[in-house]
Amino acid sequence: MTTSKDIRVVAPNLKRRLSGVTSTVAALVPLMKDSGVVATGPGLPSTVPHIPLIRAVTLPRNRWRVWHARRNTEMLVGLALRHILRRRFKLLFTSAAQRDHSGYTKWLIRQMDALIATSQQAASYLDRDAQVIMHGIDTERFRPPETKEAAKEALGLPTEDLFLGCFGRVRENKGTDIFVDALITVCKADRRVRGVVLGRATQEHADFQARLEAKVRNAGLHHRIRFLGEVPVEDVPKWYCALDLFVAPQRWEGFGLTPLEAMASGVPVVATRVGAFEEIILEGKTGTLVDPGDLAAMECAILDALDGDLTGMGAAAYAHATSNFEISGEARAILEVYDRLLRET
Repeated sequence: MTTSKDIRVVAPNLKRRLSGVTSTVAALVPLMKDSGVVATGPGLPSTVPHIPLIRAVTLPRNRWRVWHARRNTEMLVGLALRHILRRRFKLLFTSAAQRDHSGYTKWLIRQMDALIATSQQAASYLDRDAQVIMHGIDTERFRPPETKEAAKEALGLPTEDLFLGCFGRVRENKGTDIFVDALITVCKADRRVRGVVLGRATQEHADFQARLEAKVRNAGLHHRIRFLGEVPVEDVPKWYCALDLFVAPQRWEGFGLTPLEAMASGVPVVATRVGAFEEIILEGKTGTLVDPGDLAAMECAILDALDGDLTGMGAAAYAHATSNFEISGEARAILEVYDRLLRET
């Protein structure tokens, strides 16, 4: 059990539903446990060093600690801890949003002691200086297969076909319809092509998915473009390994880890110019970028990629991801921010 004197940093996750923030906390905190970093809040795996929220609220005032928020609610709780309950917390906020912040969010951000932005684009929407620390990935979990054929065989997929994937929530702002529309065209142009949509549609987006599935059936491609829903977390890397090309068709994105996960698995990417994708993908080397919502450009980019050197681009994608986006590097950079904040007390 972590003693109070060992705790230097509390990383809250104040949301039950799985989200990108939850995944980030779950991935980073275990790498920092030897530096006195713990999480608090619901919905985290048992592998994450964790204390109950009530314990975080009642930590002794004998030293300064860092409260590392990633949501508005978590910034607000941090302010309450420091100014109402008089806990000795330095307040840090990580921003991934690439849009103008509301007046309320701007007020919260002004109260923080330091800011991290997950990309240069995200930093440009902040009214204060922020250190840019891009997200990283676990390259032990996401890695190329021994052979592409073996990866496909392990999932019961035909090895002679080309598999294109779109992973994440099924909804309009994720561009799932762009992927489906593009794949209908590409499947008709190339009989080897199959598509996989991996991810869940929440209740409010169920009709959206139903319309897409109907469109695929009407095109006579229901056996080649499949909606798999959510698969167990441990199976997601297996699906990346089976892909020949990954497609990230988002209309909007905060950061977007899926292209990095694909690249670390040795898969080239066609993506839109949103989130951090322009900072992640090397145009023409590890993938291709198109404007969001541009179906014709997406179709052309996919067809050009399939006609190109997928193996060579996949190798370049792997080298780029592992050299520049390893999660241990992200963890080290964040720890340096914690250390600086605590030295300033």
